Amino acid sequence: MQEKELEFFKIQLLDAKEHILQNVNLASKELEQLQNQENNDDMDFASMRSDALIEQVISDQQNAELADIEHALSRIENGNYNICEMCTEAIGISRLKAKPYAKFCMTCRPLYEKSQ
Repeated sequence: MQEKELEFFKIQLLDAKEHILQNVNLASKELEQLQNQENNDDMDFASMRSDALIEQVISDQQNAELADIEHALSRIENGNYNICEMCTEAIGISRLKAKPYAKFCMTCRPLYEKSQ
């Protein structure tokens, strides 16, 4: 992969990382506000608990994506960014444009997902 392409993906990953960090911080503030709300009855408590669970699921998903982004950034630094972690073949540029933190090529991705 050319240096220009690596720089493009690095910028994409850093932008995505910043966006996710902002979302995680906002979600943390919203969870804190939910926890500080006064619950007047069981419906208020149920609604607050439901909102908190939804925020937690979203936060967990974003933290997993953040870990994938960090992993991709380290792969750029190590020189193996566009290499499939399963078959060691190159990951296609179109796949990386769609998902810059992809770990697997289009052939191995379904195999990995099936194993999960």
